[in-house]
Amino acid sequence: MKLPSLDSLHVAGKRVLVRSDLNVPLADGPDGWVVADDTRIRASLPTIRALIDRKATVIVCSHLGRPKGERNPKYSLAPVAEALSKLLRMKVRLTSMPTGPADELDGLGPDEVALLENLRYDPGEEANDKRFAARLAALADAYVDDAFGAVHRAHASVVGVAEQLPSAAGLLLQKEVDVLSRLVESPDRPFVLVLGGAKVSDKIGVVANFLRRADAILIGGAMANTFLAARGQKVGTSRIEPDRLAEVRRTLASASKAGVEIVLPSDVVVAEAFDEHAEPTVVSVNAIPDDRMALDIGPATAAKFGAWVGRAATVLWNGPMGVFEWESFSNGTKDVAKAVASSKAFTVVGGGDSAAALAAFGLENDVSHLSTGGGASLEFLEGRELPGLKALLAAN
Repeated sequence: MKLPSLDSLHVAGKRVLVRSDLNVPLADGPDGWVVADDTRIRASLPTIRALIDRKATVIVCSHLGRPKGERNPKYSLAPVAEALSKLLRMKVRLTSMPTGPADELDGLGPDEVALLENLRYDPGEEANDKRFAARLAALADAYVDDAFGAVHRAHASVVGVAEQLPSAAGLLLQKEVDVLSRLVESPDRPFVLVLGGAKVSDKIGVVANFLRRADAILIGGAMANTFLAARGQKVGTSRIEPDRLAEVRRTLASASKAGVEIVLPSDVVVAEAFDEHAEPTVVSVNAIPDDRMALDIGPATAAKFGAWVGRAATVLWNGPMGVFEWESFSNGTKDVAKAVASSKAFTVVGGGDSAAALAAFGLENDVSHLSTGGGASLEFLEGRELPGLKALLAAN
């Protein structure tokens, strides 16, 4: 996918509005809210620095959480401005815009960056309101979209501004599109897809789109319970999605017809309740007690998944294998993370939980690409048209 690049914009001496994805987790510190994980802020730096190096005046904008069109201090980007300032080693001016007056940008010079307050403080952002998009566009001479995590949203700062200004993709956005396009269009084989997490409904579209692309699809996490149930196995009190059983059966049949192996757990770690301190027990998937629920894949399954990953030339992993935040149910995710990190394949990890797992196990730097997009990654991999990318292509 050929998106317009930064090289296509003449930015020297001009104001550039950069849509970044600074939707980071916050924690309650001794002096107020602080950034708990700056991964997304760090990912935004190359594009901001590239524009500064090209003598542009940079105005950054982003959303944070879901304030639902109201100015809620809980969702202020003030902690992000502080973190961004430290990482850039320059002043970052937080404005009250987009709801405040535009003259707050008066005097903005090359020695500082402006950060607009939370875009979602204005209901026009999520509504893709043309007037709100026009207010944003009026702040700059050019627009750069570097928020891959938001390109699946038809919002004003993602679509509306791109329709009104000379526009380009940022370095992060372009890298994400290049990497995911490689998975969809020309992966080195064997290609192994590892999927986990809670919901089949979140990822069944990805499974369907890769039935003619992947050599094997390994399924763990709670979503595996629905696959096991669709195959006729009893899963005790494990979480399943009953309304997806028919769709999963069709998917299993399609996979068999396409010659793609869907690998399900052979053993799981069960407990009496969804409780961090519940007693874990490893059982075969053929012998899950009626009063137990699966909270992780078992060691035999983890070894089997690791062997598949070890034979692969391309690996995509999205979603944990169990409740990895709880030590008793973390081993499956940890073993898969280690297998992906030690693989000589081209490895791509997507989804917030998978990224968090890698970080928790100290493996975040041991994969080929760690995607910053959650829902955007999944929709891209499903083959959907993403509004933000469509807007940039139209601007090309």
